[in-house]
Amino acid sequence: MDILFHVGTAAGGRLLYPLLLAANRAGCRAGAFFTHEGVLGLRDTDLAAALGTIERAVACEESWHKFCPGLHCPVESGSQTSNSSLMGEAKKVVSL
Repeated sequence: MDILFHVGTAAGGRLLYPLLLAANRAGCRAGAFFTHEGVLGLRDTDLAAALGTIERAVACEESWHKFCPGLHCPVESGSQTSNSSLMGEAKKVVSL
């Protein structure tokens, strides 16, 4: 994976969408991990659709249940262990 986008803020999802589009145009292999308030960005349908084009998208399951209770998570549910694994695979990490 060329770039891992680590999304931990509510505004991170808005920033992530254009970055994913640019990474896709550049042919970069990208992944994303959503934690804390960053999971709120997953409610954006445009972002959720763009995540379908990347290598892997994971949301911290605990954060999802805390900030989006009762909603279906549109990406893979994982843990901070998943986050560590993704960071180990990535050449670069961009924190949002």
